[in-house]
Amino acid sequence: MAQAAPIQDVVSSTTDCIPQEPSLPSIAPSLTYSDESDDQDELVQAPEERTRQRRASTRLIAQSARDIQRITGETTAEFVQRCCGGGCCLTGGRAVGLDYEDVPLPDNEAFRSLQLKINQVPTKMTKVTELPGKIVSFSPIRKDPAASPDSAISLGEQPTESVDTSVEPPRFVQPHPPHHVVPVKIHNARELTRAGAEKRTYHFDLDITDYPDEDGTDFKVGGAIGVSAPNDDAIVEEVLDALMVPKFQRDKPVLIKTTKGRWPTVWGDDRARELVTTRRDLLTWCVDLQSYPPTKPILRLLAEHASADNEKKILTYLCSAQGQGAFCDLRTGPHITVSQLLHAFPSSHPPLGDFLSVLQPLMPRFYSLSNDPHDAYQTRDNRQHRLVEIAVTVHETTDWQHGSRTGVGSGFFERQAQKWLKARAAGVKEPEVYIPMFKGLMANPLAKQFNADGPMLLIGAGVGIAPFRGFVQRRLKQANCANKVWVLQGIRDSLVDEIYSGEWGVHEDEVKRVVQSRRGEGRYVQEEVLNQADLVWYIVNAVDGRVFVCGSSKGMGEGVEDALVDVAMRKGNLEREEARNFWALKKEAGQYIAETW
Repeated sequence: MAQAAPIQDVVSSTTDCIPQEPSLPSIAPSLTYSDESDDQDELVQAPEERTRQRRASTRLIAQSARDIQRITGETTAEFVQRCCGGGCCLTGGRAVGLDYEDVPLPDNEAFRSLQLKINQVPTKMTKVTELPGKIVSFSPIRKDPAASPDSAISLGEQPTESVDTSVEPPRFVQPHPPHHVVPVKIHNARELTRAGAEKRTYHFDLDITDYPDEDGTDFKVGGAIGVSAPNDDAIVEEVLDALMVPKFQRDKPVLIKTTKGRWPTVWGDDRARELVTTRRDLLTWCVDLQSYPPTKPILRLLAEHASADNEKKILTYLCSAQGQGAFCDLRTGPHITVSQLLHAFPSSHPPLGDFLSVLQPLMPRFYSLSNDPHDAYQTRDNRQHRLVEIAVTVHETTDWQHGSRTGVGSGFFERQAQKWLKARAAGVKEPEVYIPMFKGLMANPLAKQFNADGPMLLIGAGVGIAPFRGFVQRRLKQANCANKVWVLQGIRDSLVDEIYSGEWGVHEDEVKRVVQSRRGEGRYVQEEVLNQADLVWYIVNAVDGRVFVCGSSKGMGEGVEDALVDVAMRKGNLEREEARNFWALKKEAGQYIAETW
């Protein structure tokens, strides 16, 4: 790494931007200092804040939602989402006065992966969940297709042209009317991370030259695109097999009827529908097969159609008052997919219409743009092509069959990237690989405050840094000091997972500071926020100054927020509660913008 400029040169180059404090010289290193700088070891450390130590017997464990998140590792919303709501946390043990019987457990790997601790079940169970109502059914297609008013193939609201559902969903899957899902070609795909990275991140250039101009909505820096990512073909085939759907029926057009709800249109009106589609397309594009924990209606449906007595008793037990604790363990234990449940109880084969009635809808995923779309063009075949760019980190979790599996959206992007890269390696000049996307009507919250002219500090880690790239590319085109921008990027190891290195534009080395947690000194980005206290304090108190934070709320987001509070305490001579209120007011004023997940 190149040796950084002497600190006096760095300070003099920014004297018009950052006010100095002669009486109290800053102990914070310059943003452009390298990790190997010897001067950093010689800095005088600020005295640690002394707090009165509590006695072990009276130690305060938690007094706020933040403390609960620190202890449990999840937000309140995440905890509530996976709670069954049945009050099982307040009860436990066997019910008094009930007789129990031994039930042999299903002897298969899928059931063992559920980690259910069930040896006996009551001979009599109460408050068993009612069998869910059926809202989806299938019928042969009528001779007159116009009789199906909402069909994707016939007349009515839907277009009459056929759709290639290998690259885009059926036309009735319309996430944001009037913004239809359009398959856009991948212009370029590459992996940003290297071998040894803990997480894989891919970059995509998407060709939107032929995207229809709808309502004048344009792509803009800091904006987002929506993607209707399908389920993996292998998983769909696995579920069709487990449900014993005949192969000749899977791709045969059929008339589907619903009695109520929005499904399968995502955000359509709540009403009955008749649509022409196929069973495979419904499982591929319209229901989520892996993102949600099992619900009692699903288990009750499986119990109703289980032919094996032991499976029926176990499933019924999970839907009863007596099995409330076991059901809670099932929902909050290892992540369970629909396919896993069907393999765990192999004697249950509910009809597809009944099963679709209890599954969760497959929702679109949103991805922030990582470039300034007004300046992204490529010229080829004597034509100018417009591009938008995104970065996607592959989300992985444990899987009972393969050890690990990817998320719906990130897994789809990885499969498409590998397909594109293999085609290019085979000599295909322009691989026909597509992403089904639509203009996101939502924009990254960071973008709403980006148009200000004041100085900006962008703090992020992992793929959370991607939307900042477009901001910086635009800001660095303006050379005057009022438009200065600084970036603090947290990574694990710059050799394997520093994304977009060298791709931020001119003066990248002057505005970007990379902090590595597993290399060199081993620091986190929140620690660098404290080191850059002067810069943070200057920016947030400057006219139109903005501090942006983007990335995971767990770890990075919490740490940065606490560091910002410490900065306000140190630089503003504030008490902790006053410092928290200071940042709350800055957030209300649009000067502190955090987008974490």
